[in-house]
Amino acid sequence: MSFNARSAWSIYRRELWRFLRTAFQSVLAPVLTTSLYILVFGSAIGNRMPDVGSVDYGAFIIPGLLMLTLLGETTSNSSFGIYMPRFTGTIYELLSAPVGVAETLAGFVGAAATKSLILAAIILLTARIFVPYDIAHPVFAFVFILLVAASFSLFGFILGIWADSFEKLGIIPMLILTPLTFLGGTFYSIADLPAPWNTVALANPIVYLVSGLRWTFYGSADVSIWVSLALTLAFLVACTAIIAYIFRTGWRLRN
Repeated sequence: MSFNARSAWSIYRRELWRFLRTAFQSVLAPVLTTSLYILVFGSAIGNRMPDVGSVDYGAFIIPGLLMLTLLGETTSNSSFGIYMPRFTGTIYELLSAPVGVAETLAGFVGAAATKSLILAAIILLTARIFVPYDIAHPVFAFVFILLVAASFSLFGFILGIWADSFEKLGIIPMLILTPLTFLGGTFYSIADLPAPWNTVALANPIVYLVSGLRWTFYGSADVSIWVSLALTLAFLVACTAIIAYIFRTGWRLRN
C-alpha cells in the first residue's frame, strides 16, 4: 500500500490548527516558565556562579532548560492529540478510513514535532534577551532537536493510547520526565558530582539528551555526542515498533 500524502496532510493540518487555536496558552505558559528560570538562574544567580568549563553559567543552563520544556510539551501535545479522538469516539472514523499507520504517525507526530520546533525557536529567541549565548553547531542542534521532538512525539502517542483518563496523561510528564530532566544535568555538569553519584547519574536517560544538546551549543558535554545520538535513534525506533504493534493488534484502540 502506497503512502497517502493527502491523508497525512489532512491529519497534520487539523492537529496544527488545533495548536494554533490555543497558541496563547500552548506557547505563553512554557515560554514564561522557561524565561523565569533563565531570568533567576541565568541572569540573577548566574552572575555569581563560576563558569562551567569555559561557558558562562547563564548560557550553560539554556540547553537544559530548552530540553526540559521540549520533553514535557512534546509528550503532552502528542498524547493529548491521540487521547481526545479516543475519548470522544472519533478514533473509529480514523480507523475505518483508508489511512495506514504511516499516514497517521506522519500527521499526529509531525504536528507535535512542528509545535515543539516552533516552541524551541521562541524559547531560544527569548533566552537571548536575558543571556548572551552562541550555538557552535547550529545544523547539529536543529537535527538533534528534531530527533528528540520526533522521538517524544512518538512516546506521547503511546502514552495517549495507554491512558484511560486525563489524570494518567499527566503522570509521565509531571512525575517522571520533569524530575529526570532536573536530575539530568539541567543546572549542573554531572562531572562535578561526587562519586558515586557521577556514575549513578549516567543511568538517567535524560542525561544523554541534555548532554547531546549542550554539545551542539558549546562543543563540549558530559557524554559523547555520538552516544547521545545513538540512544535517541534507538528510542525513536523502539517507539515506532511499539506503535506498529499497537495498530496491528488494535490494543486500546478498538475497545
